[in-house]
Amino acid sequence: MEVHHHAHTARKKWTHYFWEFIMLFLAVFCGFLAEYQLEHKIEKNRERQFINSLVNDIKSDTARLNTIIFNRTVRESRLDSLELLLNSPSPGNYAKDIYLFAVTAARTNIIRFIPNDGTIQQLKSGGLRLIRKHHVADSIAKYDVTIRFLSRQGELEETLINDYRETAPNIFDARIFDQMLDSNNNVSRLLNGDPKLLAFTQKELQHWNYRMYSMKALNKAIRRDARVFLRQANNLLEILKEEYHLE
Repeated sequence: MEVHHHAHTARKKWTHYFWEFIMLFLAVFCGFLAEYQLEHKIEKNRERQFINSLVNDIKSDTARLNTIIFNRTVRESRLDSLELLLNSPSPGNYAKDIYLFAVTAARTNIIRFIPNDGTIQQLKSGGLRLIRKHHVADSIAKYDVTIRFLSRQGELEETLINDYRETAPNIFDARIFDQMLDSNNNVSRLLNGDPKLLAFTQKELQHWNYRMYSMKALNKAIRRDARVFLRQANNLLEILKEEYHLE
């Protein structure tokens, strides 16, 4: 009678399972490292993109600040002249200059600071975590605080200018202002002829003087703060260029 013998598989040693575990662990771990390195590289690239974009924004801000500082210096001189001429013994003799200075005093498009803050807004919306260097992130945050401060000053100035406009009808003929503006609402031409001021009282003049004083004081303050902000912006540029090896 034929006898069948069952084949027995040799029992694997525990070391075999141990090495299988090690190989599996290494495969998973290496995959994790590769994914981590890829994510780290992506975040590092995004950080550099943010920094390059921020540098461009700051350069635009500094150019705008230089223009604003210059224009506010010119504005201060015009406000001084306007106040001096209107309070002179015979202001009617200087009506043409007074009207020119008065119409430009209430225009803020060339003196208002509007920041290029698109990159900072993105950073504040979650991108700031990508900035790995704490002192860089801190400098960016301080820069943003200064931007907000200058913006609030601009809003206050608009309020003062509105107060100034409310007193103007006691002194100025609005039709004269209209003659000085072109179709784009720009002051485009000097007055011809002999424009007249309205007959105003001393009390009305003093109300106007008070508004003028407030505008002059704030104009000086904003110009001073713009200079401080300009230094801060240039310092931040230097930090970013040094830390990220930018040109």
